[in-house]
Amino acid sequence: MNAPFFPVTPAVRWADPADRRVDAFLHDQPQATPFHASRWLAAVEAATGHRARLLVAEQGGRLVGVLPLSEIHSPIFGRVLASTGFAVSGGVLVEEGVPAEPLWQAATELATRLSCPSIELRGGAVPPDGLAGWTRRSESHCGFVTALAASDEAQLLAIPRKQRAEVRKGLEGALTVTIGSGPRDRAAHYAVYAESVRNLGTPVFPRALFAAVLDRFGTDADILTVWSGPQPVASVLSLYHRGLVMPYWGGGTRDARPLRANDRMYFELMRHARARGCHGFDFGRSKTGSGAYHFKRNWGFTPEPLVYASWTASGQLARDADPTSDRHRALIAAWQRLPLRVANRVGPWIARGLG
Repeated sequence: MNAPFFPVTPAVRWADPADRRVDAFLHDQPQATPFHASRWLAAVEAATGHRARLLVAEQGGRLVGVLPLSEIHSPIFGRVLASTGFAVSGGVLVEEGVPAEPLWQAATELATRLSCPSIELRGGAVPPDGLAGWTRRSESHCGFVTALAASDEAQLLAIPRKQRAEVRKGLEGALTVTIGSGPRDRAAHYAVYAESVRNLGTPVFPRALFAAVLDRFGTDADILTVWSGPQPVASVLSLYHRGLVMPYWGGGTRDARPLRANDRMYFELMRHARARGCHGFDFGRSKTGSGAYHFKRNWGFTPEPLVYASWTASGQLARDADPTSDRHRALIAAWQRLPLRVANRVGPWIARGLG
């Protein structure tokens, strides 16, 4: 009779965020995301100054788990260890059968040592409710992923009828499309994205963050821009990961809606991704019930709840950096009225602390 198997608790320690073993470990983990990779941590640190941290779990000297973290400092939103900074996923990643609890525990010890009263885990193996200081939630955000169709016409037919009509109008309009990552692409993307988020009432991320991601991801990232004459009206910076295209930072100007430029943009991205050999489209996360949430459902995507977890030190208030929370409602309304020039000047200083 075989003896029962009890998993060996791994040893957890701090490690150099550039440890080459990490990317080799991620290569073999099906749940790994671009936001676990050292190049994401490095891009965030280079662009914002938020220090990259890394916890690794080892058994017999072999890497069996990782928790990449960004140490976010903000005079407005406070301090937090986020896995990972400016990402929508990440979190604890362990081999099958390896317990995640030592990494959760090590994260709280690291946060205490660094005087960070909060931790945010955006996916991965998350602690259960009731574990000291931890809160788990699955109702706040949803992800949207679907397979790409085999052809343009099949892709159109996969879109529900009402949204398909909008896409066809965008395809028939006098718009042009460019794809690249050079200076012109970057300038057009930032101009469009900055106006888009101002119109939504949120500050724009620093220009350096987009540049750092593009520089470090190389051919695994690009920008697709839709133009009306000489004017960029919709633009998206996308990541490519294991056959998925991930439109990550995208938006449109006020002129985009009547031109159906956003509809054209996402369909063109599907077309471009298929030509690159991608098999799936990851439409990213949206706050449950938001306008973006319903926009993605209109495209035929099925929302899947995302499981996040946060830790708050005893005696501290939970961090609230959600730009859509009731606490920030008045600020959002005021921000929407700011001149774009002012929003673009002040916004990056604020947004770099959102993490």
